[in-house]
Amino acid sequence: MFDGYDSCSEDTSSSSSSEESEEEVAPLPSSLPIIKNNGQVYTYPDGKSGMATCEMCGMVGVRDAFYSKTKRFCSVSCSRSYSSNSKKASILARLQVTGKPPTKKAKVLQKQPLVAKLAAYAQYQATLQNQAKTKAAVSMEGFSWGNYINSNSFIAAPVTCFKHAPMGTCWGDISENVRVEVPNTDCSLPTKVFWIAGIVKLAGYNALLRYEGFENDSGLDFWCNICGSDIHPVGWCAASGKPLVPPRTIQHKYTNWKAFLVKRLTGAKTLPPDFSQKVSESMQYPFKPCMRVEVVDKRHLCRTRVAVVESVIGGRLRLVYEESEDRTDDFWCHMHSPLIHHIGWSRSIGHRFKRSDITKKQDGHFDTPPHLFAKVKEVDQSGEWFKEGMKLEAIDPLNLSTICVATIRKVLADGFLMIGIDGSEAADGSDWFCYHATSPSIFPVGFCEINMIELTPPRGYTKLPFKWFDYLRETGSIAAPVKLFNKDVPNHGFRVGMKLEAVDLMEPRLICVATVTRIIHRLLRIHFDGWEEEYDQWVDCESPDLYPVGWCQLTGYQLQPPASQSSRESQSASSKQKKKAKSQQYKGHKKMTTLQLKEELLDGEDYNFLQGASDQESNGSANFYIKQEP
Repeated sequence: MFDGYDSCSEDTSSSSSSEESEEEVAPLPSSLPIIKNNGQVYTYPDGKSGMATCEMCGMVGVRDAFYSKTKRFCSVSCSRSYSSNSKKASILARLQVTGKPPTKKAKVLQKQPLVAKLAAYAQYQATLQNQAKTKAAVSMEGFSWGNYINSNSFIAAPVTCFKHAPMGTCWGDISENVRVEVPNTDCSLPTKVFWIAGIVKLAGYNALLRYEGFENDSGLDFWCNICGSDIHPVGWCAASGKPLVPPRTIQHKYTNWKAFLVKRLTGAKTLPPDFSQKVSESMQYPFKPCMRVEVVDKRHLCRTRVAVVESVIGGRLRLVYEESEDRTDDFWCHMHSPLIHHIGWSRSIGHRFKRSDITKKQDGHFDTPPHLFAKVKEVDQSGEWFKEGMKLEAIDPLNLSTICVATIRKVLADGFLMIGIDGSEAADGSDWFCYHATSPSIFPVGFCEINMIELTPPRGYTKLPFKWFDYLRETGSIAAPVKLFNKDVPNHGFRVGMKLEAVDLMEPRLICVATVTRIIHRLLRIHFDGWEEEYDQWVDCESPDLYPVGWCQLTGYQLQPPASQSSRESQSASSKQKKKAKSQQYKGHKKMTTLQLKEELLDGEDYNFLQGASDQESNGSANFYIKQEP
């Protein structure tokens, strides 16, 4: 093991250098295509009372529909963009386009709740994307997980909490005090040399390492990704003929370093010999570019469309809708997401589907094998089962911070259900969404009350505080039987306060620094660091949209750093008054009580077999429903 040790003396002093790359942000154009809805342009008369202008994108709309109490932004995206350190960089970060930004003259007519605003915003986003030829990368602005965790004494969720992530199921006994061989940076030799270090602290994939011989001196401690190519088990240098050289700072401490290592490493743990091979194998993904899938239509959650895999990053898929000629109309999700299915899935269960204008497959495109998709638990629908009109509680897919009063609107095959949020439904069912009966995102009546979660009542319901018993009696409805819901709770390992990287499901191309702030059995409340609680999202503990600290670095995905409070406050007062409305995209979908933009009917090409939002997946063990429905 120690045959590779070489004793080297150095007279030269070590030097460290860091390079910082600055990305140029192109000047922002000053025009925006007017938002179109179903081929027509809708405008609202200038100067009418009750109007507001988004301080980020300039969109004009009804003030009551704008986001938050201050009514400064029209959606979550604009609110977050405005709060970023750089307005221009933020726009590129959130929209990831280089096309024309909104102007203050863009106008939107009042529309009916939910679908219309979703459709208008999606149309606007699509227009921007159609103008973009390349996507701008966003600077991490110097963010470092290591510094962030050290300076705040944070704890990260362990890799074993994320079964879908690389090494999630084979992490083994990697813990503090495990020894590894790493490059020696406290050295100015012309060749790359190594030394042994011990893990002082683990944070997801990241480890705080200390060179052997430094004892309690943390002066040269450093963070690195334990799955990186430069991290090796003890003994690797000997087997590979690489030199082990002690750091120059402590080179004088011992005359016989080989004896020191033998004493220090006897009985110590190191990485498995095949660790790097396991890392490589766990990062092989079965989905490939050009595969065709059925995926939720982001403009109409009640249906699916055909999309093609454009790229795969760490198991996350960039899907491009098949009809997108310039390949900019895309959708991001994980390969295990409940939002994607094999070709023919919609027809098989009776889910609505949007027929593609493309009559035959394009060259090189092929259907994804059905066995590659996430499997749902089989259910028996022959006995007592969900029925249309039954009431329940459900996470609102357009406002993931809320759990709402909901109704089963249609029972599909294979255990799938079409759900509508009471008080916010379109007459044609275009805002229904699809959850599986075993989804951890639907709950029996009384779940929120039992677990002290605020239940969002139907919009316009005035008999507050909301009581299920009264509501069921007034509506002549019955509650879905408790025994039909998924009551399994896995031993997931999450704890309140743990850090992780999480997808912003309202803008799923973005992965952000996040914290677990509440745990209700298998349900996690995810908070995006630096943002207000109103942006929080309820997510299942086994959701494929959660990742360990260091996942983005490992896979090469872009991580969005925490929002800077100081940068928000540094904005001028006049500039601040101009921006807070666009984050209603998911708050607004449900709270745009007075925003009545023209309802956009689904295309005539719709087929009457349907897909919709999502069910945050999983199963487990432990009963947590203790109250019977009224």
